[in-house]
Amino acid sequence: MNSPRNPDEMVPVTILTGFLGAGKTTLLKRILTEYHGKRIAVIENEFGPESIDNELLVQDQNEEIIELSNGCVCCTVRGDLMRTLNDLRIRRQAGDLKFERIIIETTGMANPGPVCQTFFMDDDIADYYRLDAVVTVVDAKHGMDTLDTQEEAQKQVGFADRILVSKKDLVTEAEYAALRRRIVHMNPRASIEAVHFGETDLKQLIDISGFNLNTILDIDPQFLADEHPDAAHDHGHDHAHDHDHDHSTCGHDHSHDHEHAHDHGHAHDPATCTDPTHNHKPPHSDDIGAFVFKSNKPFDPERLEEFLGGVVQVYGPDLLRYKGILYMKGINRRMLFQGVHMMMGAEPGKPWLASEKKNTKMVFIGRKLPQEIFTKGLEQCLAKS
Repeated sequence: MNSPRNPDEMVPVTILTGFLGAGKTTLLKRILTEYHGKRIAVIENEFGPESIDNELLVQDQNEEIIELSNGCVCCTVRGDLMRTLNDLRIRRQAGDLKFERIIIETTGMANPGPVCQTFFMDDDIADYYRLDAVVTVVDAKHGMDTLDTQEEAQKQVGFADRILVSKKDLVTEAEYAALRRRIVHMNPRASIEAVHFGETDLKQLIDISGFNLNTILDIDPQFLADEHPDAAHDHGHDHAHDHDHDHSTCGHDHSHDHEHAHDHGHAHDPATCTDPTHNHKPPHSDDIGAFVFKSNKPFDPERLEEFLGGVVQVYGPDLLRYKGILYMKGINRRMLFQGVHMMMGAEPGKPWLASEKKNTKMVFIGRKLPQEIFTKGLEQCLAKS
């Protein structure tokens, strides 16, 4: 394996995704024309009628790698993304191409997962490129319908480190608020911003470090509040730690996507209702959802490693992103942990300060994940004393 490069020398990569018509290409054109002083290599899955080549290409598009009129580079993935990235690396190292960062624009129907995995699978790519972030564009006008009908659109939201909502001017404040609330429950760790692409601060799209283990694990406060709206309620159990939610042990069936359970407007508490005539199915039963695990007790390192290894083997294809700050027994540093599908990694973070309350916080985002199995399994991994 190649020796790891200095992170400052690695080429940062942004994955730009979003469903058809959301505005990816509009944003990409703006980045290429206005982000002056930086040479960007753009990788597109395909050249279509709405491709950037309409305005910027200066050479025959039969070439696989094309120099743009502003000095940037554009390639189309005709083969494998890994091969394309290695080709760009070789040509940059040889001095044939000059670029400082890469933006990969996925097709509107693409699941970003395999694209992200590319940066963990090949040593040459992993040592040369730094996956910075997944930026997802969501169309405010059609976003609700798209999320209702297109599983890939849900995955695009689930994978995101930053979500840009376009066309907000075409909807009411109430419609935008409903869409934003839905997105938060699908992915509580991504920042969400309504954007007008003519005014977006491009610095908010690059150097996000969303895949950097050292970045803070931010979880939208709205998600935490909605997960556990009544902190004083008591199921009569003695919980070993302070979940943001206690569905895993309350004995009720939460097989539906409970993250929306507080949006359906019932006056009674659906978590304790036993009336079979009441329909507690949320208005948007998304396949992609999230949940948070928290504990003030330390993990037993061996037990946790064994459990997570088994979880990834079984549920890896449905796990989109998972990330956490872990409190481990016998280790005086926080452990920083994250994964994509079946690939996960951990590394030591900053030491715990004497004044800090040591704790674990993990977020899992995926497709129909069995929260109860994950939560009970993680509880079993806590050190006994």
